[in-house]
Amino acid sequence: MNWITNYVRPKINSMLGRRDMPENLWIKDPESGEMVFHKDLESNQWVIPASGHHMRIPARDRLRFFFDDGKYEMLESVKVPVDPLKFRDEKRYIDRLKDYRARTGLDDTIINALGAIEGLPISVIIHEFGFMGGSLGMAAGEAIVKGFETAIAQRRPVVLFSASGGARMQEGVLSLMQLPRTTVAVEMLKEAGLPYIVVLTNPTTGGVSASYAMLGDVHIAEPGAMIGFAGARVIEQTIREKLPERFQTAEYLMEHGMVDMVVSRLEMKATVARILKMLMKKPAAVAQESDVFNSVAA
Repeated sequence: MNWITNYVRPKINSMLGRRDMPENLWIKDPESGEMVFHKDLESNQWVIPASGHHMRIPARDRLRFFFDDGKYEMLESVKVPVDPLKFRDEKRYIDRLKDYRARTGLDDTIINALGAIEGLPISVIIHEFGFMGGSLGMAAGEAIVKGFETAIAQRRPVVLFSASGGARMQEGVLSLMQLPRTTVAVEMLKEAGLPYIVVLTNPTTGGVSASYAMLGDVHIAEPGAMIGFAGARVIEQTIREKLPERFQTAEYLMEHGMVDMVVSRLEMKATVARILKMLMKKPAAVAQESDVFNSVAA
């Protein structure tokens, strides 16, 4: 009886019983409610095919789609003091860092990558929003400065993808000091005569939007991205007025001159490549150049 109970029955159940299905096979479109197959969404760069809604995309996936043949070289992480303020809220800051490092496989939120787009060597600085909301701390600031210094040394233009909630509160004033440090790094790149393109993704807020994310030669935003400093509710409570619809969205900022163009993620590589080739006086199709100039002028 034990043989039947312990061996035969489990074997039969495993063949005939219901199998557990992964929970993330289908993803719901926040705008239309449409269910999209996970693999289809991933192959489309996390853009909903029907509505064009831009989902959040992991930094490594973005790099894979952005660089030629998906090939790039990551710069080594910069070492900085860990938890200099011995901060603690619901849990110790150092424990939070360990948790996010285990989840993402990264030392901090910034990834520096070297590669090429349409044959043009470039340097990319990118936020991983999955690491503490892309917040700017000492490690991130140091990595950004290193990214600019490497670009200057190798004579490469810089493309920065921002996605951040702002300065990291667990590092206090040490986090805020990264704003002027990164601003100086941007100025060093410009003095070297190298282009700096910023791609604003959802969300770009706080100290990041108040520093290096708004100092580019050209600012491109993804559709629907939230871009601003303080949150809309905070602004409404301060000025005691109702804000306009779509306030702080990419489209609203383009209409009011804060963003040069809004470009789909599916067209981002080609658009950035055209702009960089023009700024660096590299060969580019005349028709494509005029299209970009018209977009910037609009």
